[in-house]
Amino acid sequence: MEYENGKKRKVRNRQQQLKPQFLSPRYLTISLCSFFVLLFFLSSNRISVRSDSLRPSLRLPALSVSSSMDRSLHARLFPPLRVEDRVQFPDHLLLILSTKIEKGVKKDLVCVYHGGRKEETLALPSISSDELDEFRSIVRCPNAPLNYSSSVNIQSRGDTRESEKVHDWSKVVYDAVVDADGDGDTVVVFVKGLTRRPHKESDPSNYKCQFETRVEVLLTQALAAAQEVVRCVLPESLKLNPEPFRVSVRGRSTPALPSVARIYGSDSIVKVKKKHELCVCTMLWNQAPFLREWIMYHSWLGVERWFIYDNNSDDGLQEEIKLLNSESYNVSRHVWPWIKTQEAGFSHCAVRAKSECNWVGFFDVDEFYYFPTHRSQGLPIENALSSLVSNYTSWGLVGEIRTECHSYGPSGLTSVPSQGVTVGYTCRQANPERHKSIIRPELLTSSLLNEVHHFQMREGVGHVSLVESVAVVNHYKYQVWETFKAKFERRVATYVVDWRENQNQGSKDRAPGLGTEAVEPVDWKRRFCEVWDTGLKDLVLSSFADQVTGYLPWQRQLQE
Repeated sequence: MEYENGKKRKVRNRQQQLKPQFLSPRYLTISLCSFFVLLFFLSSNRISVRSDSLRPSLRLPALSVSSSMDRSLHARLFPPLRVEDRVQFPDHLLLILSTKIEKGVKKDLVCVYHGGRKEETLALPSISSDELDEFRSIVRCPNAPLNYSSSVNIQSRGDTRESEKVHDWSKVVYDAVVDADGDGDTVVVFVKGLTRRPHKESDPSNYKCQFETRVEVLLTQALAAAQEVVRCVLPESLKLNPEPFRVSVRGRSTPALPSVARIYGSDSIVKVKKKHELCVCTMLWNQAPFLREWIMYHSWLGVERWFIYDNNSDDGLQEEIKLLNSESYNVSRHVWPWIKTQEAGFSHCAVRAKSECNWVGFFDVDEFYYFPTHRSQGLPIENALSSLVSNYTSWGLVGEIRTECHSYGPSGLTSVPSQGVTVGYTCRQANPERHKSIIRPELLTSSLLNEVHHFQMREGVGHVSLVESVAVVNHYKYQVWETFKAKFERRVATYVVDWRENQNQGSKDRAPGLGTEAVEPVDWKRRFCEVWDTGLKDLVLSSFADQVTGYLPWQRQLQE
């Protein structure tokens, strides 16, 4: 009995000791802080989340919401992202989203990969994100690590649907555009894996286009086909259809290829009352530092409109284009995430530009037109290029103006010239290489067949070749090694082998004698130098340099 009484007294004493400690302000503060910290971690991405999916998904930065009003506001500010399609490239996974990504979350998107076991998840930062068109967005994710899946399952606020398989880049319909021509509306479809015949047209009777809407599937016969392009008739019922529809291509005895191509109504082509006389289209990757000089100079020569196809740049190109537009340069940026598709991208641009431009030039950011005779005879050079092409606008049988190129070397330099390429590089090879073209888009063949800047014209349509004394293109092809080595990353042309591959090393696309590794030769700064030519340099300094400071207008960083 005495033992039991002693035990009861110990229990009462312990309860009395615990009671004041539990009710103390300090204890309450610690408990509340621990509770909110736990909530924060549960609502964030800082811990792995168990999932029934074995597939990776996108994850937004999570916010802690404490009321239905907060949750409603969060839903409006950060709508759920739905992955519509996925394309597997050799070096990354492209996710195509059905909506735009809000600016506030672009930098915080992460790609979540799911392993073989339900509890395995891995979160990696996305490579980049962008707007694909006026409705959709894209997110580039690193390739899935070993033992993790690359496919995506969509789940958003209880709405779950099974996602499509990941499309292999070697076999997919990746884009489409409506061409409202005089013979009736057609659709130009861009496809990988259909035909591998480079620089040749294919028999269009072997192909049909498949149009999928919410309620029906329609087929039309192909009218033309070449390389990665197939042109088909647009079904009458879709010409005024405001709803988006998916486009694919099928062979004579094969099913339709997987497709991520969408058409959002046939009014996607801009129609203007008066066409620009001269426009320029180019495709580039990480050329933002060189864009300003190129656009300002050629605008002075008379170019009125610019189509920039951005092939996955991450060097501030979008901001540079916005700045140029704020200075009244008419520049549009078209997101083109499809790697090694320069020919297809140029075909796409030719269709877009046809309703806006009489003439379209296809040349690169390191290529500059120059008029030696104008310079030597003291003739005005401002608007010289637009004046040149306008002389042929009324010639119905001239569809192309060709200009020879001179390739310039590093000219003894070892660092990027601060005044730009036109002033910095002055030593070139003696003989011209290739030529660049300015074309009439409405006179192109229906297949839009082209080969590295050169389009095939319709039957009966010819070209004019300018003599070197009238016009020449200065191609600053072999720049200082710091700039030039980027060419080893990848080539944009479809049928040009990447330089790191041990194939076709005698190609004119390659720099002679460099091999497959980006290793600077000891004598690089002295290579490709046979003729010192300062004609364009002298023109630029006399026409553009500030008379007080000597600065050129594209030397913005020196003036700030």
